[in-house]
Amino acid sequence: MERQNLGEPPMTNKKKCIYIIEDDATINHGIELTLGNEKYEYRQFYSLGEVEDTEQADLIILDINLPDGNGFDFLKQLRKTSDVPVLVVTANDTELDEVTGLTLGADDYVTKPFSPSELVARVKAHIARYERLVGSTALKNDTIEIRGLRIDKTDRRVFVDGEEKVFT
Repeated sequence: MERQNLGEPPMTNKKKCIYIIEDDATINHGIELTLGNEKYEYRQFYSLGEVEDTEQADLIILDINLPDGNGFDFLKQLRKTSDVPVLVVTANDTELDEVTGLTLGADDYVTKPFSPSELVARVKAHIARYERLVGSTALKNDTIEIRGLRIDKTDRRVFVDGEEKVFT
């Protein structure tokens, strides 16, 4: 069963959406309360089969032991198409599990029980780091415009009065 916090509409900036993939209702609800207090939007999932549209997530909190699959397998598939930050929160506290999670692409690994304030700090840090990385690597178009002539040096395209001209 998925629950979504619709909250108040954002005034200027889009609220960050956190996906919580955790089958334990008590822990899922505790994470929900913690994130809700921090004004994050969240979507709750209690199994992997419920998860959809991960492109909408700004960060994923992922348990490993889920009723319908393994979080490590989910993470491996996710990393084929997405760089969204993933914070593994699990009872699996062996070094092998932690190394496996990080090797498969988790950005962080937290074992249960955990401190809610520590979880919030980690969420904030990973979202901020991801935004800096995406913003710093985004290619900015270098464009020159003069009286109906526009030269896009980044894309190597030329437009005259809005019409693209092709050169060979």
